[in-house]
Amino acid sequence: MKPTLVQLHYVIAVARYGSVTAAAAALNVSQPSISVAIDNVEEALGQKLFVRQRGSGVALTSFGRQAVAKARQVLAEADELAALGSREADVGGELALGCFEDLAPYFAPALMRSFAERCPAVTVVIRDETFETLGRRLADSAIDLGLTYDLGLPAHFKRVLLHELRPHALLPAGHVLADKRAVSLAELAVHPLITTEQPHSWQHMLDLFLSRGLSPAAQSSTSSFELQRSMVANGFGVAVSYTRPRGDRSYDGLPLVCKPISDPLPMQRIILAHDTRLRLPKAALAFIETAKAWFAGHDVFTG
Repeated sequence: MKPTLVQLHYVIAVARYGSVTAAAAALNVSQPSISVAIDNVEEALGQKLFVRQRGSGVALTSFGRQAVAKARQVLAEADELAALGSREADVGGELALGCFEDLAPYFAPALMRSFAERCPAVTVVIRDETFETLGRRLADSAIDLGLTYDLGLPAHFKRVLLHELRPHALLPAGHVLADKRAVSLAELAVHPLITTEQPHSWQHMLDLFLSRGLSPAAQSSTSSFELQRSMVANGFGVAVSYTRPRGDRSYDGLPLVCKPISDPLPMQRIILAHDTRLRLPKAALAFIETAKAWFAGHDVFTG
């Protein structure tokens, strides 16, 4: 028996969500239906697609990564065939978008709304990702595109530049540096530095100081960008950030002071990334053009 389109759809969902349970919940089907589909596809192809990991779902095998990439191509072409008779849109199917967790709340919803206006026949599935998981999911073909900073990605990934950001300092109100027009890394280095726990993020921030021959006086880390901002607002230290939400207040309502950094530091890039070894569906190509146009036409208030 050859795999059916429905079975391929189930297999792709398991690769995307990392477990049979999560895929079944997302698709609103039973777990046995997903498991049977995987068994049938593996039997038809003669090799295992997934390895079961105790307590942490499933992971794709090397063959599974190739099979999922090809399955996504097959489904994309089937969607394009179905769209030939549609007068509403010439792009259809599904787009899986992974977003770095710090950027997702600020840009992903607006981009999705703009894309929905341009390509209403496309279903967009969005997932928050860390730096580590985003690169892996792109390589596994679990997602088509990654909205992220240009950090920690393999050389063979294509990067589509959307916007460049300058870093800024985060200070609590009333801080000794709060009245300065701009602050230097040397001035920040004598105060406790609060970073986030994302591996590439905290290392990048420390490298900024090291590039100037500086070492922060003390360091602590938080699990998220918003917790970092709240820790700064409550006087536990200072931080350096690229992302700047509208409204300089932490979640608990305390004011934050944002100051330019006077040192000549490199800009950080917001990009859409994808694995060049995998063919992009038309929906992903259309999303790239939509994102480029959106960023070109909006005042991105990020510092």
